Amino acid sequence: MNPPILERDPSDPQKQKKEGVNPLLKLVLELGPLMVFFFANARSAWLVQKFPVLAEFGGPIFVATGLFMAATAIALIASWLLTRTLPIMPMVSGVVVFVFGALTLYLQDDIFIKMKPTIVNMLFGGVLLGGLFFGKSLLGYVFDSAFSLDAEGWKKLTFRWGLFFLFLALVNEVVWRNFSTDAWVTFKVWGIMPITLLFTFSQMPLIMRHSLEGKTGNEEKAGK
Repeated sequence: MNPPILERDPSDPQKQKKEGVNPLLKLVLELGPLMVFFFANARSAWLVQKFPVLAEFGGPIFVATGLFMAATAIALIASWLLTRTLPIMPMVSGVVVFVFGALTLYLQDDIFIKMKPTIVNMLFGGVLLGGLFFGKSLLGYVFDSAFSLDAEGWKKLTFRWGLFFLFLALVNEVVWRNFSTDAWVTFKVWGIMPITLLFTFSQMPLIMRHSLEGKTGNEEKAGK
């Protein structure tokens, strides 16, 4: 049995509402919490001076963790209010942020927040590759994808993203175990993002080759 082709009905009001969200606002919701995490870690002394209550969290990484959790909650709530839906990736990532962030603050041990990217990426990589083992291409569900690909395209793209998620998990482990906390935070914000964007753009040829929209357009031209 071939994996299902994941398409959305253009008349779907949920999709129309999501497409109506300002792209800049969408970017802020997705990257905002990471920016807060980086800024809070770098300027924790200034923040504690301005807001003494933050001193209750502890050192810089703990202040950053607390504000990261708050920013993540705000981003998820705002996304829900704007679209009335929560994509799977941000939702799962948010849950892990809350769990591991709470452990970090309660135990005053930053190992938990440092392991959060490892856990999330291993989870998604395992789900994608495990799905392929059972004949299911789950990438469209994970990304809430707007692409319309044939079965072979979904299978190849799911396999590549599954491996990429595992690669990100491995990289995170190497960085946090071998470099300072500040270096890890910097890499988490300014290193992972360009690596992910570069990988995403590198998949465009595969997407174009297996796009059902492109095939439909070619068939219509051939029929005229």
